[in-house]
Order: sequence, then C-alpha cells, then structure tokens
Amino acid sequence: METIRFIGNIEAKVDAKGRAFLPSAFRKVLQQTGSERLVVRQDVFQRCLVLYPEQVWNRRLDELTSTLDPWNKQHQQLRRQYYRDAEDAVLDSGGRFMLTRHHIAQAGIRQDIRFIGMGDTIEVWAREASDEPFMQPDDFAAAMEQAMRRKENGEGTAL
Repeated sequence: METIRFIGNIEAKVDAKGRAFLPSAFRKVLQQTGSERLVVRQDVFQRCLVLYPEQVWNRRLDELTSTLDPWNKQHQQLRRQYYRDAEDAVLDSGGRFMLTRHHIAQAGIRQDIRFIGMGDTIEVWAREASDEPFMQPDDFAAAMEQAMRRKENGEGTAL
C-alpha cells in the first residue's frame, strides 16, 4: 500500500444538509492509496475536524490502545471519549460526505470551510478560524530551527 500524503489548502462550502465536497486532489490521493473509508472526529488540540483514512485511523487507535490500561478508569474514559466523537465519513458517488450537526458545532463551522492537507490526515476548519496564521513567521522559523536541531542531535522532534 502506498504512503498517504495530503497537501494543500482548499476552500469549500458546507450545504444546508451538512454535506461538503472532498476536494478532488484529496480524493485522488485516497484512490491512489486504496483508501475508501474515512473517519472524522474533532482534533484533540484545535477547534477543527480531522478526516482520517481508515488505515491511518486504525493505526492511531492501535497506538492509543497500546498505551492505555483497560483496568485504569481514567484510561477507559480517555478511550471512550476518543471513540465517542468519531463518525464514519462516507463519500458518495459525487465525492461528498456528511458532517453531523455535532461536528459542525464542535468546529464552529457556518458555511465556509477550509481543508488543510496534513500528511496522512486532512483537517477541516471553519474558514474564519483558519484565516490567521497559526504561528507568526518569526515564531515558526524559530520553532522549526529548534525542532530540526533536536533531530540532528538525536533528541527527537518535540517542539
């Protein structure tokens, strides 16, 4: 199976029924990698939604469950919350998928959205929330320099 690499920053709209067209560039990546199913859930850190191809979702679940103790109450609550917010995002023949009212509210989406390719996932933002830079240019440059220096020193890439 081919490696999944989504890149791009594409504006779109959600219709009154909560449907959005997945941009064709992202659909092509899914087709090339044999991914037919997507899962959507709110991002853990940001007010946006994340679309996971099925194999990426399964890999992330495996990572999560391998670190959580099923006999630890807090770990079970974490796992439960993570699963609770996830839904299938099935593409119809025209390349549209449905966002639930719950997910639309979680992400603060009105009508205009922005898809951002994030490597093996796709983020869906309320367009207004994604208009401003996520980091100022100088902060971004400094954080990249620090992250890459740590990598060169074998310290990992944690920012």
